[in-house]
Amino acid sequence: MHQSSVIEATIGGMGYAFVEAIWASGGLLRVTIDRTDGKFITVDDCERVTRQLQYALEVEGIDYKRLEVSSPGLDRLLRLPEDFIRFAGQTVDVRLLMPFQGRKKYRGVLQAPEIGHKGEVPSYVIVWDDKLLADMASAVPGAKKAKSVKAGGVKTAKAVVENSVTGAAGGGVHELRFSLAEVREVRLVPVLDFRGRKS
Repeated sequence: MHQSSVIEATIGGMGYAFVEAIWASGGLLRVTIDRTDGKFITVDDCERVTRQLQYALEVEGIDYKRLEVSSPGLDRLLRLPEDFIRFAGQTVDVRLLMPFQGRKKYRGVLQAPEIGHKGEVPSYVIVWDDKLLADMASAVPGAKKAKSVKAGGVKTAKAVVENSVTGAAGGGVHELRFSLAEVREVRLVPVLDFRGRKS
């Protein structure tokens, strides 16, 4: 059994959701878990999973020096269909496996996935406007100004970017459709607000 499969099966068998496992330098194994009931991961949860993983890894003969089990951070990875339902409406970064229109990274607001027919490969959608596109471009040193994507651009591409709404302030609203097989990763964009609430 593959190393990640052992970890995922162990975590899933305990009723938790597996997020990711990273083998870092020095034999460090970092495992990220989440709860399936929408609640936050606690220290007790991490300790419980750590003990069970130590046993499972020893039984399977998987070598590691140190094991760290933690909860997802603010930039958590989305990897399960349930994640895309749970975090609909949040801003995400999408990294494609293959470049599309010269880019692999797109940022936009994750839309609630549409329920397809049984057996269909689900597709997911993010949307953004020209202002967000320009802000992303200006954040990269030496980057060229972002251009609007015309409707019906490259119809044969698996990931389709289209100018779906026109007349919006600062330009149209753009859309990126993708399947999980077409992306390297999808992560939440951390939103930090240090401003106090106004009464």
